[in-house]
Amino acid sequence: MSTGRLTIDLDAIAANWRALDALSAATVETAATVKADAYGLGIGPVARTLAKAGARSFFVAVAEEGAALRQALGPGPAILVYSGHMPGDTDMIADLGLIPMLNSIDQMTRQFEALPGAPFGIQLDTGMNRLGMEPAEWAAVRDIAMRQGPQLIQSHLACADEPDHAMNRRQLDAFHGLTDGLGVPRSLAATGGLLLDPGYHFEITRPGIGLYGGLPFDKAAPVVRLALPVVQTRELEPGETVGYGNTWQAEAPARIATVSAGYADGLLRAMSNTAALYSGDTACPLVGRVSMDLITVDITHLEGAPKSLDILSGLQTVDDVAAAAGTIGYEILTSLGPRYHRRYSGTGA
Repeated sequence: MSTGRLTIDLDAIAANWRALDALSAATVETAATVKADAYGLGIGPVARTLAKAGARSFFVAVAEEGAALRQALGPGPAILVYSGHMPGDTDMIADLGLIPMLNSIDQMTRQFEALPGAPFGIQLDTGMNRLGMEPAEWAAVRDIAMRQGPQLIQSHLACADEPDHAMNRRQLDAFHGLTDGLGVPRSLAATGGLLLDPGYHFEITRPGIGLYGGLPFDKAAPVVRLALPVVQTRELEPGETVGYGNTWQAEAPARIATVSAGYADGLLRAMSNTAALYSGDTACPLVGRVSMDLITVDITHLEGAPKSLDILSGLQTVDDVAAAAGTIGYEILTSLGPRYHRRYSGTGA
């Protein structure tokens, strides 16, 4: 096989959901965020695994993702759409039973006029300044919205991956001020918020990255392994260079493996000359620039020429690779390209 093999451990995803669920009280529902094709791992298999593990509510970014999720899960689970009720979404929301999280007065008007009596939620901005109604907007329409019976009111934490950041408490206090006494289920915590104290949990948490093995959930079971085939090996003399721009030069005799993957497959160019791949438990440095379809790896210290090298495994997480590229695990996961042969292991039971 000339493309990488991406193995996705469904049992690990189920175990991570259960571990996150156990961090909140039994009265708190643990939902699952499966936007961006379940963070690049396949919304159908992942969502079915999470439903089998016990998740009853799922969050997606846009209505089109909700359509794919409904097809995968059938009519039972709740599917909530972070982007709310956008122009052109009405038929999809109605036909598929999606729950838009209304972010503005315009969205509220669209929902109530086009789909009177249909389920919806409300998203409030508590300081992130991204999605949701600002406090003054909410004050103007709160009574109208409450008469229509929202299913959920939510906001989103900007700094939950930094537990001591003062922004967390400011947003928590703002959320209480906007929602206390309304008698509607509330949600503030994604993965990072869930790992803060229980005061952030409210009635529903909605973890995402922690399900897939990423920080800030440092106790997560590893979910992905990515093995990349070696296309060719070559011997270099001292002074010879590797890759575009001659950015790496051999200081001694070296053996270089050319590996089938590049920035078209989600291996970011920023990890040139900084990342490592593994042969078994032995690290092998990536040398030279990442190109579109190929990377080059120093295997001088190995006894033989491996058939493949791992860039994601139990020894190297998405966050380790992200650190080499100066980014975050989210970007590594969601950048994994379509050329990889995806294989699912486990049953998620």
